[in-house]
Amino acid sequence: MEAFEQFVALAMEAEGLVVSSALKFPVKRRTRKVAYEEWQTHGFEVDLVAARADRLVLATVKSFFGSRGVVASHVRGDSENRTWNAAYALLNDEQIRSTVVTAAAERFGFSAGQVELRLYVGKFAGGGSEAAVREWCSEQTVGAGPIRVVGADHVVTIVRQVAGSKQNRDNAVLATLKVLDAAGVLS
Repeated sequence: MEAFEQFVALAMEAEGLVVSSALKFPVKRRTRKVAYEEWQTHGFEVDLVAARADRLVLATVKSFFGSRGVVASHVRGDSENRTWNAAYALLNDEQIRSTVVTAAAERFGFSAGQVELRLYVGKFAGGGSEAAVREWCSEQTVGAGPIRVVGADHVVTIVRQVAGSKQNRDNAVLATLKVLDAAGVLS
């Protein structure tokens, strides 16, 4: 689990969710062969899978700290760069999205209407990408509703609340925050 994913997992746990690291779900797709029909099955990875009695959450986590950030055209899948579009296939490819949501619901005993898809973003690219990503995601209907976009500021707020608890947990993120707080650098 990557570092930002660990922050996200803690924030999800604060919602009463049990969180698992990455899981793959098989999706059968037709290849681009023109001469003949060919099908391949690929495993599409969901970064974090979380559940409680009433909900199953599939989370795509993109940190992009130290880089350009999450670009709206990549998330929507309408960029000229197919490689970057593919990095968000779980969000922007309806066949992949619906197949993964259905497979996850079946695997864990939920109805598709109980499955929520989320995009956690560490850093958005400039030029209005955050607003464009949030708008596009709000227009997508997946399982329980639109794709929920959660930024790093919200994640950090929740994790800092969790770290403020006097209850001790063996967690690297929480320990790091407690050390930084004790050193006075979080004030």
